[in-house]
Amino acid sequence: MQGRLRTAGMFFDLFDHAFIISLPTRADRRAEMARELKKAGRSVDDARVEFFDAVRPDDAGDFPSIGARGCFMSHLGVLGEAARRGLDAVAVFEDDLGFPPDFQTRSAGIARALRDVDWDIFYGGYEDIRPTPDAARPIVRIAPTEGFRTSHFIVFRGGAIARARDYLAAMLARPAGSPQGGPMHVDGAYCWFRKDNPDLSCWLAAPKIGDQRSSRSDIFEGGRWFDRTPIVRDGATIARRLFRRS
Repeated sequence: MQGRLRTAGMFFDLFDHAFIISLPTRADRRAEMARELKKAGRSVDDARVEFFDAVRPDDAGDFPSIGARGCFMSHLGVLGEAARRGLDAVAVFEDDLGFPPDFQTRSAGIARALRDVDWDIFYGGYEDIRPTPDAARPIVRIAPTEGFRTSHFIVFRGGAIARARDYLAAMLARPAGSPQGGPMHVDGAYCWFRKDNPDLSCWLAAPKIGDQRSSRSDIFEGGRWFDRTPIVRDGATIARRLFRRS
């Protein structure tokens, strides 16, 4: 058991703090996230792990949806808090993050690999990109112009924290559709950020070590019909959990 804890610690020692973005009203997701962290060898009671109350705006403003605006503002809030505390490295988790069963073993290898390279941003999970694995190490450096989706598992290090905060804040002040980058989904905003800051070194886990759990979404207002009907909603939640265990 001690060996497993040390292995898990190798990855979590890469950053000073982990913020889990989660709506205070989503006790179900917070409970599931606690289970995921246990799988990864960590606890929500760890002093370096903290739930960050997600923003839920009253309207979408210039964003594609209320949820998109809330997600953007929540990430901006985490980056601002990390910069305010003077953290050297911060992990940003969204509360639908899921870890694979072999996370502890694989993440230890990633931790060793990252210690041997210069890195500013690390993605443990992603979509719409299939990086070619490097036979020599479990991480791949990605070009600043390479785009991909999702923002559920990112680590920012050093000056990238304040720079990402300032970049998102500037986007927020522009109108939608601005050629300089205006309000948009936060995963797209991070792609713009990397493109406009090519000196920052971004690496991906290859293969990824974090996925998005199948869960009722807060991004789209209203949700699916089976998530709005109480009895059916509870059945859908159970079905998702069984699917993840299969």
